[in-house]
This record gives sequence, structure tokens and C-alpha cells, in this order.
Amino acid sequence: MSVSADPEAVMAARLGRRDLRTLALAALGGALEFYDFIIFVFFTAPIAQLFFPPETPEWLRQLQTFGLFAAGYLARPLGGIVMAHFGDRAGRKRMFLLSVLLMAVPTLLIGLLPTYAQIGYAAPLALLVLRMLQGAAVGGEVPGAWTFVAEHVPPRHVGLACGTLTAGLTAGILLGSLIATALTTRLQESELLAWGWRVPFLLGGVFGLGAVFLRRMLEETPVFEELRRRRALVDGVPLRIVLAGHGRAVVTGMALTWLLTAAIVVVILMTPTLLQTLYAIPMASALAANSIATLTLTVGCLFFGAMADRIGAAPSLAIGSALLLAGTWLLYLGAAQAPQHLPWLYGAAGFCVGVVGVIPTLLVRSFPPAVRFSGISFAYNVAYAIFGGLTPLFVKLWMQQAPLAPAWYVSALCVVGIIVAVLMSPVSRHAR
Repeated sequence: MSVSADPEAVMAARLGRRDLRTLALAALGGALEFYDFIIFVFFTAPIAQLFFPPETPEWLRQLQTFGLFAAGYLARPLGGIVMAHFGDRAGRKRMFLLSVLLMAVPTLLIGLLPTYAQIGYAAPLALLVLRMLQGAAVGGEVPGAWTFVAEHVPPRHVGLACGTLTAGLTAGILLGSLIATALTTRLQESELLAWGWRVPFLLGGVFGLGAVFLRRMLEETPVFEELRRRRALVDGVPLRIVLAGHGRAVVTGMALTWLLTAAIVVVILMTPTLLQTLYAIPMASALAANSIATLTLTVGCLFFGAMADRIGAAPSLAIGSALLLAGTWLLYLGAAQAPQHLPWLYGAAGFCVGVVGVIPTLLVRSFPPAVRFSGISFAYNVAYAIFGGLTPLFVKLWMQQAPLAPAWYVSALCVVGIIVAVLMSPVSRHAR
């Protein structure tokens, strides 16, 4: 295929040393940035005590704190759409640097924020603004990172590249969990409230600034450079072109993101608490098993990403969705009947969640290079804001009628994943 017919044909066939360096730096930067965004959820209890009036009922303080966390999700679409616009017009690397900087600075400032006792209601308001900035940053980071690594590697290695990047993001969750566990087990509650809660945010700010330095060493993607050389960049608003000419890709992208949110939010983030509620499993045991699941999730992302390169992204998605359905039921039924095997059950389920490592490959291949960043960003961020925000509420309400609603919910989305895989089989056979 000639360059004039496809600007991505300039890519080499092999995964070279420069490609590996790009993948490593991008995945490391993604892990550090996702750590910055997720660390908030591990410290909701001390934040609730420190940033709201002491006379506020405990349930209301927790609700307000989770509202601050949710604000980050609500800001994702706006930040993602704006950064994607300039990513398609001005370059992927610039937005790749901006997203990590926009995450690092607010994270550092959260660690330095005065509390309610010091500045009153200005404290939660400042925290709200900083959380929204973090949300805007991660809204540009995830689709931008997938686009960046996919356009740097040869077409036949896009699956591994996207799987590696997604593994890096999930490693950020694991890092946050390990640091939170270390602090909460080694510090007294008074120490945690006095200064300990600030440590992970200060570390995150330093991590983020280090990621900015690392990403400065990366180069603009060859695909974007070729588009610029040929003067084939989009005139006007890329998102308008996406909505006008790629509606089906947007809908399927949102369906894939719905599956991703079900897997991550329910199986990884909600399940430790649900296991305590359903089966009275001790919190320490549930969290320890969750750490194993997050580790196997990281491995699973690499596995399913590599599988996409060998047998195709759509078949890998179908197989992974079926395994996730089975793994989720084994986890919930096994935890009830044999809780002593919880680490193994949760680890297996976490590995199956690694099917999310295939999803970015399908998203990347769904949109042409000139509007790729905008297309992925819109489909992913809008769907994540809707489903990521509503899934916990929906599942908890459903559990009033069906205690195993979490497993049923994930199963339903696995079926959606299999259907989408069948519909996208032709897309997955095309080179990027």
C-alpha cells in the first residue's frame, strides 16, 4: 500500500528498540498518572473527616466525599474532548505532555491543601476544583495514550502496544492500593489524620512531574507527522466530522467502554466491599485478594493484547468476554462456598478482566488517523462518565432484589462484548 493511500504505511514491520522505549515510557507515565487520579478513593475516610464540618453526619460526609470523587469523572468528557481537538490539530505529543502536567499539579496541591478547620468551606471547594482538573487530565490521557502508542508501533503490534499501555494504567491502581495499605497499617489513626493522608498526594505530584520529564523524551507519532507533511490534517472541528461520518464507530466504542467500566468498576473496585457485605469476609482478606486481582489484571492486559495481534482483536474480545463471564461467577459463588480460596478465585477473575486490554485496539482501528484522537475520546469519555458514574448506584439498587446482581450485571455486559466482537470482526482484520 502506498503512502499516499495510507499514511500509516510508513510504519516498519518490526517492533524495534525505539518502539519498545516508547511503550515503556508511555506505560510508566500512564501508571503514575492513573495513580494520581485513583489515590483519592483510598483515602475517602480521612478526607471526609478533614474537609467537611465536624457536625456533619457521617453518612453525609461520606456522600459528599464520593461526590468529590465523582466530579472527576464528570469532568472527563470536557477535558478529553478539548485535548483531543488539539491532539488531532496540533499533535499527539503536546497533549500527551499536557495531560500528565495537568494531573501532577492538582495532585501536589491536594497534598498541600488546608483543611476545613483552617479555612472553612473554602477547603472542600478548592478540593472540588482540583478534582475536576484531575478528571479533565485523565479524560485526555487515556485516549491520547492509546492513540500515541498505536501510531508509534508497526500495525501488527498494535494489540500488544495498547495492552501494554492499559497494563500500565492498571499498575497505577495497584501502586495506589499498596501505598494506601502501607500507610493505613503502619500509622495510627491520629497520625493518618494529622499528616499521613497527605503523603500519597505529595508522592503523586512528584511522580507526575517525573512523568512529564520522561515524556519530553518521546517523539511525535510518525502517523501524525505524515498527515502534517501531506497537509491532510482536519480543517475545522474534528469532533464534528466524527459525529457526522462515524456514528456507528462512536456507538460501538461506547458499548465497548460500557463493558470496560463493568469489568473495572464492579470486579476490581466494588467487589472487595461487596464480599464483606454478602459473605462477611474480613476487610483485610478482601483487600489482600483484591491486590492479587489487580496484579493479575495487569498481566491479563498484556496477554489479551498480545492475543489480539495473533488471532485478531475481535476474536480475542469474544474469548475474553466469555472467560470474564465464567470468572465472575466462579468468584462470587466460590467466595460463598469456599472463602479460603478467595485469593485464587479473585486472581483468576482479575486475569479475565484483562480482556479490557483488547478494547483500545478496536477503538483505534474504528477511526481514521485524522480524527482518531477525537473519536476515541468522545466515545470513551462520554460512556465512562455515564456508566462509570451510574454503575455503582445501579448495582447496589439491583442487589436489593438479587444479591448476586454484580455477577449478573457483568455477565450481561460480557454478552454485549461478544455481540460487538461479532459485529466488529471485519474491522479487526484491517491494519490499524
